[in-house]
Amino acid sequence: MFAVIISLVVLVFFGAVVDFERKLEARHDAGIAAQEAARAGAGQVDLDRAYGGGRFVVDRQAAIRAAQRYLRAGGYSGAVTVAGPRAIRVHVTVTKSALFLPVIGVSTLRAEAEAVADLTTGVEGARQP
Repeated sequence: MFAVIISLVVLVFFGAVVDFERKLEARHDAGIAAQEAARAGAGQVDLDRAYGGGRFVVDRQAAIRAAQRYLRAGGYSGAVTVAGPRAIRVHVTVTKSALFLPVIGVSTLRAEAEAVADLTTGVEGARQP
């Protein structure tokens, strides 16, 4: 009987470790996706302003479309907003299925990240909300 109890405890611990790793992986994936989508959007310069007056300003609609395209292509869900005349903000949510935690009622693991890309400084980095 003791061996059965110990085996169950070890199995539960192993399952928690595996699902915790999946949660960390989801957070990492969300951060990378947010950074890359923000970069894709911030690269959409309003060419008329750039060539006409030398001002590098994000083409707002093109930036949003480019970032959304990046997210869709990667299978990510998220929101894209313009964060100023020269920047774009991307918020990404990644959901993974739990492998062992459904036993205690936790079936999904959710992680979020946000990144802001600026034309003058590049990506500021992923932020965990």
